[in-house]
Amino acid sequence: MAKPNVNKVVLAYSGGLDTSVIVPWLKQHYGCEVVCYCANLGQDDDLSDVEAKALASGASACYVEDLREEFVRDFLFPMLQSGAIYERTYLLGTSIARPLIARGQAQLALRIGADALSHGCTGKGNDQVRFELTYMAIAPQMAIIAPWREWHIRSREDALDYAAEHKIPVTSTRKSLYSRDGNLWHLSHEGGPLEDPWLEPELTMFQRTVAPEEAPDLPEYIEVGFVRGVPVSVNGVELGPVALLEQLNAIGARHGVGRVDLVENRLVGMKSHGIYETPGGTLLYRAHQGLEEVALDRDTMHFKDMLAHRYAELIYNGQWWSPLRKALTAFFSETQQNITGSARLKIFKGAAHLVGRQAEKSLYVPDLATFGAETVYNQADAEGFIKLFGLPQKVEALTGAEQ
Repeated sequence: MAKPNVNKVVLAYSGGLDTSVIVPWLKQHYGCEVVCYCANLGQDDDLSDVEAKALASGASACYVEDLREEFVRDFLFPMLQSGAIYERTYLLGTSIARPLIARGQAQLALRIGADALSHGCTGKGNDQVRFELTYMAIAPQMAIIAPWREWHIRSREDALDYAAEHKIPVTSTRKSLYSRDGNLWHLSHEGGPLEDPWLEPELTMFQRTVAPEEAPDLPEYIEVGFVRGVPVSVNGVELGPVALLEQLNAIGARHGVGRVDLVENRLVGMKSHGIYETPGGTLLYRAHQGLEEVALDRDTMHFKDMLAHRYAELIYNGQWWSPLRKALTAFFSETQQNITGSARLKIFKGAAHLVGRQAEKSLYVPDLATFGAETVYNQADAEGFIKLFGLPQKVEALTGAEQ
């Protein structure tokens, strides 16, 4: 395939190893101006010097945009309302961030008159799909350059050699070859020793959560308040989206909550082994589920659970901007109209136990649930219900017996 003629490209830039070496590579192989775009989503990285690093690598400019509030409000909370979980345990921390980053990057490219977009995703991973589907949705006329699908670099060791050859300052070393991605929601770890799924992750790998066995010896109780499915308070104190998540992250982290060890099915067809730390998100999911238990009717809850599985796939596969994702979001939003109330959690040694829930419009009626008084529910009525409910099975058994 012929290379596109590119005058100016906007690169999704983190300041890490991969994107640092991409800057000079783009200039060398495309002869173009490189503008870097970095989104602040609450990652642990110090972004104060990211512009200087980009310029030192050869970029003509670097834009850093603070998207934390939008990330939590418009991406994480709708996902929380849906209950989406990928392959039983993954709370989609990397997946949900990519559409927002890529949209900001594409919008910048349109503003400054660039004619191409570039990213540092490998040709084996899911992120290349997530970035490029967003590019297609926001700036479909732009050329897309994916260096990992073109260059000779095939490993992080190769990238380190390239960085040394071109005198590019990077923080990765040969002794620390984990590939990490972090934001306000989570921190992921891949590569290095994790490529053997039989090996237990080394304790020094974890960076956000303490080991559960080293967590406090006394449990901590917290109460999370919700309004229409959106978390708004912790222990009775109202907080904005970012502050709320930061506080829950701190609470969950000190108790070792939110660690996930998963071999997952990538969109491109292979399996990969990753470790995720999602302390605050884990607390929020458990609290939200508890509130739905008392405020959501049976049919809606069961149907919602089925759609949540599909919603998780859409997020994981990079289809955030698809019509189906938008339509499902509208459905989930409607289900949350009565999800106002509080959930109480007991947090201890890596676990978050739901120990209380109350809703303004709770469907839990003690007079119906009690095994005592029968002023509302007459147990004798169950006989007719069971006869009708079981009629198809009875008819099948009777007709089968006659054959």
